[in-house]
Amino acid sequence: MKRIQPKSYELRGGKVVLTEKANVSHRIVRSAKSYRNRLMVAVGMTGLIRAEWAMARWGQTIPCNFQVIDYAMWMEQFTPLGFLVADARNLAVQEFLGKSAEWLVFIDHDTIIPPDFYIKFNERIIHERVPVWSGLYFTKSVPSEPLVYRGRGTGYYADWKIGDQVWTDAVPMGCTVIHESILRAMWNEAEEYPLGNAGKVRRVFNTPGKVWLDPATQSWNKVSGTEDLDWCWRIIEHGFFDKAGWPEYQKKKYPFLVDTSIFCRHITEDGTQFPSRGEEQKFMKKVKGK
Repeated sequence: MKRIQPKSYELRGGKVVLTEKANVSHRIVRSAKSYRNRLMVAVGMTGLIRAEWAMARWGQTIPCNFQVIDYAMWMEQFTPLGFLVADARNLAVQEFLGKSAEWLVFIDHDTIIPPDFYIKFNERIIHERVPVWSGLYFTKSVPSEPLVYRGRGTGYYADWKIGDQVWTDAVPMGCTVIHESILRAMWNEAEEYPLGNAGKVRRVFNTPGKVWLDPATQSWNKVSGTEDLDWCWRIIEHGFFDKAGWPEYQKKKYPFLVDTSIFCRHITEDGTQFPSRGEEQKFMKKVKGK
């Protein structure tokens, strides 16, 4: 920082003359405010991807005045091979929380996102306040079902059309956006566990699996599921919306948003894309006159 002491001049007899130093000072101050990234993209991989996935992933339209960190979890950058899905996500969360970023975006290696995904992402975080939301995609099965859920053990939720904003009590992680505050609140309370040569991480994501003998009935019981639905339900049950500063969402029956206008495709290693038999047609909005 440098002080500049300017001189003072007057007009006398038609001439400009120096009088004395002005009793003023000017300062130039550079802001020390640190830069914060908008988002980090985490891509869990088994080691193989389809060309269709790569074209969709790196062919995105980037909004103006936009910045992103790509964190692709594959051999060249991270080596998650051999990890379970939940473990790979926990490694991504650990990396994300160590950076100055606002949003973590999970894009699975078998989920093909539409080319305007970042455009819609940008519009939502500018104009809305939604801590967790996802795009739409279907199961890799025949028939293929939309991964849109309300309730447990109730099958998929079907009362919507493609293009709708659907509120649910859980979202899948194939194309999902999560605010930093949610993950940090969960991280602060999560247990630490060793993960081989990756060191120690915290169990923000967990694949539920439990088998036990009920002494009253002398019967074996089993609970299993996926890490994404388990993560969503724990957020609701343990009050993490409240803890992260989103109390209005803790009060909602269905606090997670599925933006069905972000229609993704699920792809297998042989190139088959789902839905593969037109199952999405029943969710299309009818055109007037047809």
